[in-house]
Amino acid sequence: MGAKSFWASQDGHIVSVLSPQNTTGGVTGQAFNLAGYDHASIILQQGAVAAASTKILVNACSDTSGTGATAIPFTLFAQETAGTSNDVLGTKVAVTSAGYTPTANANTFYVIEVDAQQLPSGLNCVQLQITNGANANYASAVAVLSSGRFTGDQSPTATT
Repeated sequence: MGAKSFWASQDGHIVSVLSPQNTTGGVTGQAFNLAGYDHASIILQQGAVAAASTKILVNACSDTSGTGATAIPFTLFAQETAGTSNDVLGTKVAVTSAGYTPTANANTFYVIEVDAQQLPSGLNCVQLQITNGANANYASAVAVLSSGRFTGDQSPTATT
């Protein structure tokens, strides 16, 4: 049919933002540099959930250590229904810098969309943060960076 495929491993770059872990007390993911890419799609998965986490936040930072982390608005698509239709995302949601309150349903996921052009000047790095009280929740996240300036079989790191 002639449609061009997108190979995430070659046409983009994949960053392990948050290895599967318990998010009790809140967690901050690995920040990544978006300077060489136009867009990031962060896929956040929730596994076992005791109660809803407080917020999902996206921060802009000046480096991959998280320096100067500043919460920013982002776009989110949610799959918050537990069960068999776990591949159908809801409609696009514009989230303010105050963050998004996730569902208390287990085995759900979110796709967070961030354009490089929406980052504040001087803050080229992006960081996922989940705030959470004493709830024993489990989550993981991966970012797929796209529209890179330099792509190929082995793209340069975005985490240093």
